[in-house]
Amino acid sequence: MAKHYLFYISENYSFQILRPLQDEIHRRGDTVAWFVEGNNVNKAYFQPQETQLPNVQAVIDYQPVAVFVPGNMVPSFIPGLKVCVRHGFIGFKTRKKDGLNYSFIIRDCFDLYCTHGPSMTDTFKLLEKKHQFFKVVETGFCKMDPFFNNPTKIDKTDPRPVVLFSSTFSPRMSQAEALLPTIKRLSQDTKWRWLVTFHPKMAQSTVDAYKAAQHDNLTFVETDNAMPLMLEADLMLGDNSSMLVEFLMLNKPVVTMKNQYPKPHFINVTDPADLEKSIEYALTRPAELMEKLGDYAAQTHPYTDGQSSARIVDATQNMLCNPPKLKRKPFNLIRSIKMRKKLGYWGR
Repeated sequence: MAKHYLFYISENYSFQILRPLQDEIHRRGDTVAWFVEGNNVNKAYFQPQETQLPNVQAVIDYQPVAVFVPGNMVPSFIPGLKVCVRHGFIGFKTRKKDGLNYSFIIRDCFDLYCTHGPSMTDTFKLLEKKHQFFKVVETGFCKMDPFFNNPTKIDKTDPRPVVLFSSTFSPRMSQAEALLPTIKRLSQDTKWRWLVTFHPKMAQSTVDAYKAAQHDNLTFVETDNAMPLMLEADLMLGDNSSMLVEFLMLNKPVVTMKNQYPKPHFINVTDPADLEKSIEYALTRPAELMEKLGDYAAQTHPYTDGQSSARIVDATQNMLCNPPKLKRKPFNLIRSIKMRKKLGYWGR
């Protein structure tokens, strides 16, 4: 009998993350349904063959054996094993009150965390031992499967290098507005082509400013799937966005502007006047930089076989078939009431 799985989503980036997982579930003869929380998802991105459930009662009637979440929270009243597949690699953002990296905040929602590589797994294993109400399995990131498994072929008829610019939406960490004059100026030179795409939560005023700046060498792209842009680009310019980590996993150089935690595997600049020469240098793919990039990739996401989705489903099935002895998850009454109110559900 086919198993029922649920994808619980609240942002447009979820489509690119979960569709490789959907393909794997379908390959095994099982079924997937999607449930959208909130108003941030553009439902036009759904494909005709994808099943959407309209409300919580429909989700309960569907009776999923597991719920996959590319986010931080899922209501306890949704049935099924709660599986966090993460919405990105370890980011740079930290919580102001205690300096804790947001990637490692435990919100008492999940039974299983699927991690991407040793740098994430090591910390989550310590958290698993501390909390004892969830399991951690290193699987790789399902979003990356298409990059390594039959990736989209890019026909580059234009021989010029392509620079992809993306920025985090967080106002205190984004350099998008500050870099606009520099990007406008650099893009007037025809030696590079520029592509720009932003996080769905980017301020609309910033999006509009970059749209208005478009010309033959500068293209702004709104999309739920940045993979073709990343495959086309030769270099990424960013600030503190986790997207730059995905780009590094493709063995391509990254230049950042005022990154809060600069690392040796990318080139960080603090003055826009230094941007052009830094991009020029990075495009030469210097041996020292590329070696450091390779070492970082091995710790962050060592899986290049395109089978991370399969490992996630296997880990989920193993936990369903062989339930571990875990403590009961803490119950957060206030959060539960807020989620019920948000979703309009007051049943059991």
